[in-house]
Amino acid sequence: MEPVLRSAPGIDRDIYPMPAFVKFEAADLATTTRWYEAAGFVVLAAMPGPGGATALVHLRRQRFQDILLVPARGVPTGGGRITMAAGGDDLRQRAADLATAGGGTAQGPAPTPWRSDDLTLTDPDGNVVVLTEPRRADIDADAQWSAMVRDSVGRKVN
Repeated sequence: MEPVLRSAPGIDRDIYPMPAFVKFEAADLATTTRWYEAAGFVVLAAMPGPGGATALVHLRRQRFQDILLVPARGVPTGGGRITMAAGGDDLRQRAADLATAGGGTAQGPAPTPWRSDDLTLTDPDGNVVVLTEPRRADIDADAQWSAMVRDSVGRKVN
């Protein structure tokens, strides 16, 4: 069964200088690209290399959330990791979408001590993308916790 390809909210297809991005190796560019599309990314560009085969796939989820996929030289080592704001994405639905995508895994969403929910995605090559969404209701309901966070800004580590 083909996964539902549901884009993340706020996809920005503008071309701009990227202040940061990650580059992951993929054993099979087509398979890994389809998996990231199920994770809410879109293909911004697929660039050919020598001989015409795809040499780079530029994926984007939201502004400044770029992943470049390149063919693995040998067996992909995996182990790359990045955390991105979910930007209002329904993490439970995203996890359900990825359950049918095949090749990778989705764990969560799971609560964190800092009042967010994290969906941990592991692509078919072992790279990890964590989508994180603040639990606004928890943050807004706990004035003491919010004050502690505000007071910690600029504080030195002991």
